[in-house]
Amino acid sequence: MSETEPTGLRQKILDGLERLALVMRADARRSAAPLGINAAQDGILRLLRARPEGLRVQALAEHLSVRQPTVTDSLAALERKGFVHRLVDPADGRATIVKAAHDALPKANAAVSMHTAAVVAELSEGEQTSLLKTLIKLIRSLQLRNAIPPQHMCVTCKYFCPNMHPDERAPHHCAFVDGSFGDRALRLDCADYEEAGASVAARNWKTFVATGAPQEPRT
Repeated sequence: MSETEPTGLRQKILDGLERLALVMRADARRSAAPLGINAAQDGILRLLRARPEGLRVQALAEHLSVRQPTVTDSLAALERKGFVHRLVDPADGRATIVKAAHDALPKANAAVSMHTAAVVAELSEGEQTSLLKTLIKLIRSLQLRNAIPPQHMCVTCKYFCPNMHPDERAPHHCAFVDGSFGDRALRLDCADYEEAGASVAARNWKTFVATGAPQEPRT
């Protein structure tokens, strides 16, 4: 059997990702059912989980890649069930932000994806860490292409100092908590996130992907 590489390889990866997406969507529907909500409503709760400051409706629609009226309908259902509430945006009195209700987050966290979580758990710790780094690279590339809204990831945060420490298990540093951490602790969505400037983010990314290249502490 012959195939053109790397085109053939890329297509196999895309096919594999699509199959995973199908399973994850089915998992989302099953995990949301015990809460009496649908997959779209579950997606909103999960998005709000790491954003205690809340999000505007338009931002929710952008993150979920759906139309704003679709999000509005889902929010109305969640509000009736007591999962979310809407508040005046302190930054703009004409705007509204949506926050998860205090008791909604534990319920949302308890609804886990069954099949997907099980197969990820079967991977070794090293495989899981490697997969996380690959996902971060993909998400960052999508973000740079404006295919998805800005994500609250460590690698684009102003507090992130990559490969700053000689310890291979915890080479990175978070200036927000003033602590070191390793690749397995990298976050895709952090409540304490603050976006780094373009030049800082580019420099940090270059240092991050240059494994084993320590960075001088910033003063």
